[in-house]
Amino acid sequence: MFAKAALLMVLLCAASAATAADLADRLRDDSELSQSTAKSLRRLMPVRFYSLLESNAIANSTLSLRSCTIFVPTNEAFQRYKSKTAHVLYHITTAAYSQQNLPNTISSDMDGNPPLYITKNSNGDIFVNNARIIPSLTVETNSGGKRQVMHIIDEVLEPLTAKSGDSDPISNPDALKFLQQAEQLNLDNFNVRTYRNQVTLAKKESVFKSPGTHTFLLPVDEGFKLSARSSLVDAKVIDGHMIPNTVIFTAAAQHDDPKTSAAFEDLLKVTVSFFKQKNGKMYVKSNTIVGDSKHREGVVLAEIVKANIPVRNGVVHLIHRPLMIIDTTVTQFLQKNFGCNSFKFMNENSENGALRKFYEVIMDNGGAVLDDINNLSEVTILAPSNEAWNSSKINNLLADRKKLRQILNMHIIKDRLNVEKIRQKNANLIAQVPTVNNNTFLYFNVRGEGSDAVITVEGGGVNATVIQADVAQTNGYVHIIDHVLGVPYTTVLGKLESDPMMSDTYKMGEFSHFNDQLNNTQRLFTYFVPRDKGWQKTELDYPSAHKKLFMPDFSYHSKSILERHLAIADRVYTMKDLVQYSQESGSVILPTFRDSLKIRVEEENGHLHDEYASHEWTGYVITWNHKKINVYRPDVECTNGIIHVIDYPILEEKDVVVSGGSYLTESTICITLANLIMITVAKLLN
Repeated sequence: MFAKAALLMVLLCAASAATAADLADRLRDDSELSQSTAKSLRRLMPVRFYSLLESNAIANSTLSLRSCTIFVPTNEAFQRYKSKTAHVLYHITTAAYSQQNLPNTISSDMDGNPPLYITKNSNGDIFVNNARIIPSLTVETNSGGKRQVMHIIDEVLEPLTAKSGDSDPISNPDALKFLQQAEQLNLDNFNVRTYRNQVTLAKKESVFKSPGTHTFLLPVDEGFKLSARSSLVDAKVIDGHMIPNTVIFTAAAQHDDPKTSAAFEDLLKVTVSFFKQKNGKMYVKSNTIVGDSKHREGVVLAEIVKANIPVRNGVVHLIHRPLMIIDTTVTQFLQKNFGCNSFKFMNENSENGALRKFYEVIMDNGGAVLDDINNLSEVTILAPSNEAWNSSKINNLLADRKKLRQILNMHIIKDRLNVEKIRQKNANLIAQVPTVNNNTFLYFNVRGEGSDAVITVEGGGVNATVIQADVAQTNGYVHIIDHVLGVPYTTVLGKLESDPMMSDTYKMGEFSHFNDQLNNTQRLFTYFVPRDKGWQKTELDYPSAHKKLFMPDFSYHSKSILERHLAIADRVYTMKDLVQYSQESGSVILPTFRDSLKIRVEEENGHLHDEYASHEWTGYVITWNHKKINVYRPDVECTNGIIHVIDYPILEEKDVVVSGGSYLTESTICITLANLIMITVAKLLN
């Protein structure tokens, strides 16, 4: 048996050398196989499938007498396969298909001829159901007009089967029959009775018996534990659980690629997409882009609890709760959906909730933060993912309950803030939003449009990317982010490079080589960084000077100006420090790279933080050379210093005006010298 199985692997490596024998001969003929070859090929050898094939009379007959295509799982695939039974005939079809001419749907040789679905992912990989075809291992033979093809796949194909002992076996059901007879099927003890009842009440059976190839998302009974939830499942919600004319298996699914659901019309537009967490769990989400009085706009997440169930008219995925329905508060979302328990075992602690660590940190801090969230009528939470908490600096912070409370409060906004509202606030600038932490703002930036949009948020010196936006709740939204705000993880240079508000200062420092020092973790910097809008103001005030600042030929002047903005000392200076020193001495002198910077910093009540803001703020104002400069973002912490983002550069027009009213750039000087030399040489030759 071992030699026969090993021969199958030689077949994979040397298929092109022999074309006269059919697959049956190759699977049985082991006379030329050496033991050393068998040993070297053992890892990929599909021994178990070969043994199953040998014991199935119909499969043996097909291989001996007919053209066919056979999909052969690897040994590793069988090791991962949890079911006790592998259905050999579900891996065979009585037509020969090379990789290039595989159709979208293939009838298998299993009883009832349940279909196999062929799809491709964004990389061009070919899948049969949820199994990827390993392209380099495909074998084709042609003997006596009998063409046979063998594809090696990385998963065992699993058909939909009835429970053992069922008196009325179900053969190749469509999605409607699946829904109606789910209790008789092998579904890992999941039930869909509640959803089925709502489908019947809404008279939407036609959705599930639609011919063609579709993707159906069916909520299991555990997702209806909230008593009123089932009543919210109406005809439109049922439509939102179907992706028409597209079969999506999880392995081939393009993540975060919105697909139009059956609930997509003029007055209601719902998309559905798949995505995978780093822990391997697969989720599906609905996004109600255009809502109505019964169906609110926003994202609803659901974990896929049993995936990739093939039916006659597509594929079914069982999900832990219904999509589109927004019926929990932010607090309930943290507690029930991704905090203290998982989708299924509502009384057991979950080790896999997507926001489990965020919830644990809140509770370890006494739970008061959760109470505060619960008391807000409108709230938005920036919730760090589990991976965001994996940092030694964060672990050190957990013991400081007061500081940790401030950090947690930095993630809470007293407003219902979705992406569209952030985009409106952004308006080609950086949107700033107050948090419940006193005088602390978050700064949002949106780049791109639609599904390609990237949303970043900065708080306490940390830039985070929103990895899942607009998770809608009855009293607000949850946005999942990839870093914990307020716990710096990058240097001053790293912050400049990544923050879209400081891009002009970063560019100026790059061509003047001023930035080279800012990665030094042996020094401490206090950097007054003009935001991009501040540099744009200088273009209006000093158009000639502004143009020169961003020309490499004037890098000396640019560097000199930036040096004035950078204090280097054995400590950093927060805004509160600078206010205190100014009150004590009238001003403060900070050591800069070449000289010193003399400023006065005041905290002004009623100062408007930004002309586009709609709220009052106690803001900081810097006075330098009788000029007042507003501090837009104070105390942006970095691992080697602190940044204060200011509304205007510490600059005067004379800083880039060269005596004599003109300036010869380096390139101009070179050209002039070259011309003089040529003239001199010409005179000598004459």
